[in-house]
Amino acid sequence: MERNAWRKSSRSGSNGQCVEVRYRRVQVDVRDSKAPDAGTLSFEPAAWNAFVDTIKTNAGRP
Repeated sequence: MERNAWRKSSRSGSNGQCVEVRYRRVQVDVRDSKAPDAGTLSFEPAAWNAFVDTIKTNAGRP
């Protein structure tokens, strides 16, 4: 994956309810695609990966 490039989820719809993610060497940044200048949240890569793995594991559960 290209570093420092913002990307949207491949599952993002056309309703504008998206976040964008940018992978950098020592952190992962997340921002609202509707308001990219409103700020970002930054995570250590291990924390971001754990979060994504948890979402994938629990997807579809009530």
